[in-house]
Amino acid sequence: MSNKQSNLSKVSSAEAVLLGALAPGVNGPTWTTLKSTFLMLGVCLAVLLGLAFSSSDSSLILHVGFLVLIAVSLFMLLSWFLAQTGLVSVEHQMREMDMVPNDQQRSKKSE
Repeated sequence: MSNKQSNLSKVSSAEAVLLGALAPGVNGPTWTTLKSTFLMLGVCLAVLLGLAFSSSDSSLILHVGFLVLIAVSLFMLLSWFLAQTGLVSVEHQMREMDMVPNDQQRSKKSE
C-alpha cells in the first residue's frame, strides 16, 4: 500500500499535464496550465487591442475584438464544462491507463 502511494506522490506537474492530455477527464494541474495559458492569451490580445486603438484602424479593432470574443467564449465554455463534469484526480487517470497496478494484478503476481 505504501509503495502504491509513493508511486503516486512522485508524479510531477509536467507528467500530470501530459497524463491529463492522454487520459479521460481533466486533472488539476492540466486545468491550472489551461488557465495560465488563457491568461497569457488575454494579455497578448489586450496589447493587440491597445495597438489597434492607437492606430485608429477600425478593421483592425474589429478583428482583434472578434478574437477577444472568441477567446472569452472558449474560456467560459471550458469553465462551464468543467463545472458540469468536475475534475479527475491524477491517481484516477493513472488507474484508467493501467499505469498503477490494481489489487487484482498484485494478487496474481504474488501467487
